[in-house]
Amino acid sequence: MIAVQPYENEEKSFGEFRRKVRSAEVLSAAMERLLRNLHFSGKLSVVVQNGSVLKSGYEEGYFRQPEPSLAASPE
Repeated sequence: MIAVQPYENEEKSFGEFRRKVRSAEVLSAAMERLLRNLHFSGKLSVVVQNGSVLKSGYEEGYFRQPEPSLAASPE
């Protein structure tokens, strides 16, 4: 019965991981506040291996609408 327990803990942990990803609970509250204060609109990416973050990055303006060009405005 001892050999089954680690598997059950792993399964429970993975279930919690999936729940948090589905409900968009992947950032700390502090990071969410910072993004909100910056009015950040973009794409965040994180690469994880064996529980450690290997790489992270962002694409700012990923969801921005193109601004109208000045040349198209009548004078």
